[in-house]
Amino acid sequence: MQASNDMSLISLISHASAPVQLIMLILLGISIMSWTYIFSKRMAIKRAHILTRRFEDDFWSGGDLSMLQQAVSTRREEQGALARIFDAGMTEFVKARRSQPHGDAGAMLDGPRRAMRAAYQREMDSLESHLNFLASAGSVSPYIGLLGTVWGIMHAFIGLSNMQQATLASVAPGIAE
Repeated sequence: MQASNDMSLISLISHASAPVQLIMLILLGISIMSWTYIFSKRMAIKRAHILTRRFEDDFWSGGDLSMLQQAVSTRREEQGALARIFDAGMTEFVKARRSQPHGDAGAMLDGPRRAMRAAYQREMDSLESHLNFLASAGSVSPYIGLLGTVWGIMHAFIGLSNMQQATLASVAPGIAE
């Protein structure tokens, strides 16, 4: 192992052993994916918040709910999660009211409740996508990095065992790795 005076990041990476370079590449990939998911989640939550506020303003304005439901259903993909949940519930309510115009009110609301719960769960699944990856990356990455550290120290000690006299210059590259 040759001691190098150049301690730049590029030099350290290029002089590292193949397993350490592979570990750094894996960590870089995990990092890029994590930041991509983090920024996309941030934008999705911000958009959901804006669309929810907009729908709440429309809902509480006192207008006709049938008209609101028609407006939501025609532009379903442009609407937020709350609007889609409302649309699912209102659609089921209209179906129940048509099939049982003078039925039991509690029974008439069971279908809309189920539809709204299902729509809510779909929306939550959409908002929570990729969180498992972020949780796994956050808990596993330190151990992957530790593996690289252990590999570098093992490399340094193997280099020390082949030398008659140990100096800092002979140990430093392996430890830096």
